[in-house]
Amino acid sequence: MLSKATYFLLFSIFSQCVLASDRETLLSLKTSIDPSNSLRWKGNDFCKWEGVKQCLKNKLSKLVLESKNLSGTLDPNVLNQLDQIRVLSFKNNSISGQIPNLFNLTNLKSLYLSYNNFSGEFPVSLTTLHRLKTIVLSGNQLSGNIPNSILNLQRLHIFYLDDNKFAGIIPPFNQTSLKYLNLSENQLTGVIPATGTLLRFNSTSFSGNVDLCGESFHLSCGVSPVTGSPAPAITPMAGKYYHRRRVTKIITIIAGFVGGFSLLCVVITLFVLILKNGVKKNKISVAGEKVSTAKSAVVDGGAGTRDGFSPGGGGGDDGTGVLVFTGGGGAAEMSYRLDDLLKASAETLGRGTVGSTYKAVMETGFIVTVKRLIDATWTNKDEFCRHVEVIGRLRHKNLVPIRAYLMARGERLVVYDYFPNGSLFTLIHGSKTSGRGKPLHWTSCLKIAEDLASGLLHIHQKPGLAHGNIKSSNVLLGSDFESCFTDYGLIKFKNPNSIEESSDVSLFYRAPECRDFQQPVSQKADVYSFGVLLLELLTGKTPSQDLVLDHGADLPTWVKSIREEESESGGEPVSSGKLAALLSIALACVSMIPENRPVMQEVLRMIKETRMEQPHVSSNSSDHSPGRWSDTVQSVPRDDHLSI
Repeated sequence: MLSKATYFLLFSIFSQCVLASDRETLLSLKTSIDPSNSLRWKGNDFCKWEGVKQCLKNKLSKLVLESKNLSGTLDPNVLNQLDQIRVLSFKNNSISGQIPNLFNLTNLKSLYLSYNNFSGEFPVSLTTLHRLKTIVLSGNQLSGNIPNSILNLQRLHIFYLDDNKFAGIIPPFNQTSLKYLNLSENQLTGVIPATGTLLRFNSTSFSGNVDLCGESFHLSCGVSPVTGSPAPAITPMAGKYYHRRRVTKIITIIAGFVGGFSLLCVVITLFVLILKNGVKKNKISVAGEKVSTAKSAVVDGGAGTRDGFSPGGGGGDDGTGVLVFTGGGGAAEMSYRLDDLLKASAETLGRGTVGSTYKAVMETGFIVTVKRLIDATWTNKDEFCRHVEVIGRLRHKNLVPIRAYLMARGERLVVYDYFPNGSLFTLIHGSKTSGRGKPLHWTSCLKIAEDLASGLLHIHQKPGLAHGNIKSSNVLLGSDFESCFTDYGLIKFKNPNSIEESSDVSLFYRAPECRDFQQPVSQKADVYSFGVLLLELLTGKTPSQDLVLDHGADLPTWVKSIREEESESGGEPVSSGKLAALLSIALACVSMIPENRPVMQEVLRMIKETRMEQPHVSSNSSDHSPGRWSDTVQSVPRDDHLSI
């Protein structure tokens, strides 16, 4: 009979062995996919490592390594040791090779491998994992057929295979659980099965497959005169490439059987149709007034896929999209149409909590920023319009103006002015191209703080309106390098029940009462986030899990502890004068108790008073000039900053 002490000792040894097992597995995984050593994994407790979101009974259950500059290949012998994993995500990296056989991950519920360099066929082993609900493989080089065994996954909720090279026919999906489907931009062929499950979706989910058709999805099917098999008829939705190919076939056949006269008639008819389709007139809402013309500028929800704006989500909307301009509706806001936007070349600028951001360059050379919202379709259309109209009317020198928005099937786009000077995050921390960021002089910190406090106060002057997603990457630098908030008000459209991961960085900006995303954002929560942003500005440190791993505390707690050490030392505080004043404002904002946080009007007043104490810095417009900004943004030793 073992004594209690002996039993406890054996249990402890066993626990450590179990802990070491997944720890060693993760280190083996790092060896195969992290040649640049992007993951700073250290310490024995792997459950606190970067990207490890959850452990259950000392076993890894949730691993999220997104946008970490990972490469190499996935070793199946390593991954299959993680037998308790529930969520596995390697989104937005450069991992290549085949997706391995994951037969042993029987507890896996969500798999995100999108936007990598995976090749080969669909991993059939996934169809044996009966708990699997989410499969996101978008943006790779996968090919072959979609196996019919995918029907075995009766819990499948999200299935994204868009932007790959899949061929063959679409399986007859019958899962009642399937709510999100995107098979667009592949090489799929044949008739889309009209199952009850697939009929929930519209053409957005299937666009970009030129030999795919289905009457129920507004992709009409005819009979090919060459093969006799079903083939899509020519429709405006079919895309330019498909249109050209079908016209060529038709003209060739007519020329052989009918002769020159018939061919001439067809050419004339097609020419008239092209001209008719090319002359589109808009019906656009500007400043609350309807400007009616002969034809509304509408587009099917899938039309934007070629340009990178289609989310490929489910259905439920009325099938048309209207570009609606907001704000004052001046000439600059009316200088492009819906067609111009959808034909624009799109470059991905980033992916965040509420959606993806693109730089859209139109054929005229006009550039805008487009935010494609991830979860906005869960809200009512009328509610979406009302809210965007409210935030779209906000105009302030420290807010990036919203110029227009678009609704279509499964699609919500918000259009902003393009700011080419980058973000505050890049200014503070640098980027891959510019290298590490340079320390900001305290005068620059004060200027940025006043800019942002002014912009945030303008938002808060609308009763109940909040930014909701404050972080340094959501602060852009204007033409005079003034700091301007973007993405304000959009957090309202994030589905609180979404299983999409929010980044560590976003989480550590959020007020404690809002970190589960179940509580609606508030102006008091904005004040907390603003305080964290000020601390980031002053310390040069990102509010992320790295800080917790290195120092055991989040940014506000860490700074408070340093401040207390200064006070207890009894000596002259290093953080003195105006720097100390700004630091005190930031710490007041990050109070754990919402009622103890100042309102933004008070915050702005305190910042202005601190700036007014400077003998050579005024608050007039010359302070916003590039020259004055260049004078204040200087490389000074980190010792001139907060001494931490």
